Amino acid sequence: MSAGASRLSEPDRADGSRYRLRDLFTPLDTLLVSGGDPRLALDAGDRVNGYGCAASPEPEIWNFASSTASTISQAAYDRAALAREELMHKCLFDEVQIAFDARCEDMRDELRGHLQLPPRVDVVFSPSGTDSQLHALFLARAVLGARPVTIVVGADQTGSGTAHTARGHHFSSMTASGFAVRKDGAVAGLAGASVALPLLEAAPGIAMRADADAAVLHAIETTIAQGAPVLLQIMDCSKLGWRAPSAACLDEIARRWPRKVQIVVDACQARLGRRRLRSYLDRGYMVLMTGSKFFGGPAFSGALLVPKGLSRSLDRVEGIAPGIFDYAGRCDWPMGWTALRSRFDRRPNFGQWLRWEAALAEIGSYYAVPGAFRAKVLAELAAGIDSMIALSPSLRSVPATTRTASVDDEEFAQTTIFPFMLLRGGKPASTAETSAIHRAMARDMNEEISGSAADRQVAAQRCLIGQPVRLERQDEAPQAVLRLCVGARLVTETWSPDAAQAQRNVQHVLDRIAHVLVKIELLLDRGAVAAVPVNSAFEV
Repeated sequence: MSAGASRLSEPDRADGSRYRLRDLFTPLDTLLVSGGDPRLALDAGDRVNGYGCAASPEPEIWNFASSTASTISQAAYDRAALAREELMHKCLFDEVQIAFDARCEDMRDELRGHLQLPPRVDVVFSPSGTDSQLHALFLARAVLGARPVTIVVGADQTGSGTAHTARGHHFSSMTASGFAVRKDGAVAGLAGASVALPLLEAAPGIAMRADADAAVLHAIETTIAQGAPVLLQIMDCSKLGWRAPSAACLDEIARRWPRKVQIVVDACQARLGRRRLRSYLDRGYMVLMTGSKFFGGPAFSGALLVPKGLSRSLDRVEGIAPGIFDYAGRCDWPMGWTALRSRFDRRPNFGQWLRWEAALAEIGSYYAVPGAFRAKVLAELAAGIDSMIALSPSLRSVPATTRTASVDDEEFAQTTIFPFMLLRGGKPASTAETSAIHRAMARDMNEEISGSAADRQVAAQRCLIGQPVRLERQDEAPQAVLRLCVGARLVTETWSPDAAQAQRNVQHVLDRIAHVLVKIELLLDRGAVAAVPVNSAFEV
């Protein structure tokens, strides 16, 4: 029997992990939705996940939902297919674990290259940004030398799993590694306290609270006075595109509480300039990011960026929270973290890896577009979307936060998330109707719309837009907003060295956005969503 055939039929290892070569022969669509928590599962009927995305490309769907999730592009799908073929070939001549580990390390280098980060920044891969939050908590405890209290800035505008991970609790009933756990049960060795700081202003209307900096400083001061160190999770950017606290507040934190506050940046939306990203890491902050939001890779692909100064602290880690073993395999950690890696199972996550391969295709394509063009397109799309929402009688725009743009923002000085409220009779639509409209946008609603052929054609177009964000205040009925989002793929697809062609491409995108808004108007006007299930579609 050949060495390749032997590895193809290699049995499960004694440690219970499964990393046989034959697993790579699983259909690509199946692999792409494997190795994640239940949010990745495809509905048995329409074969899409909870975000309305299938495992394979659906070019007929228009994607304006990069704050939530996007369908996988053909280029990203092809990259994943090729990566699988290449790994299969390498595994014929080497152990699966060794070949897989080497590929993951190459991907770390590739990601650093796209983001213009130095080799001293380490990358911890994960199945989702939510998993990465648990990794950050685990590392923060090692760095701070004690169990920290997690203070979450923008707790009302981050993933729903954060309420659990901030306290070191399980955020689902099943881990990406396939372990059954109790949702909201303590992760062994990680459980602790957390403080939630919402960003929504208490007064009527939708605006960011004016006292965000003061609230952050007060929460830190109170926590440290009680003798506990702090893991401060700051926001850049939120579901509504907000960032907090301010740079001045961060400077004050560094001055008042050196070595008592470890900061992790929630940049899971990946809507920040590369200069700003480097500045966070230079200051010793960890950064949470994903390849599946702005960049448009398939959901889910998470990463924790770790500055070298923190990495050195891991060499001294002795006791490891046992619960973290359910949330990582050896290949997730950088190869330089020898002592830590040796404690984890050799458990490659092929689904996580292929989703990151796909995401890297999108990230590379985006940064291959000249920076000046990226900034120009984002500015033109922002102006066009703002204008169209303002002209609509049934939509009310949620104003962006006022912040001073800096050179570090680069093209992200422009707005890329456009939240709006639906109006019926001049009043906000209910949360149930907003949810139903969102679901109807992803469906062919031609048969539910009575009217002209042109109206039915508009209604037939399937479009993904950002999931509803539920906004709640004490003693008030909840409200919900939808979001139109500009993602990296729109920029990539509009680029052309021919300026006239590029401008036509931008206009084509704006025409599609206008089409999306007209479909929303039709659905509201005709009451055509009564038959659409209204079970919760809020951002998770």
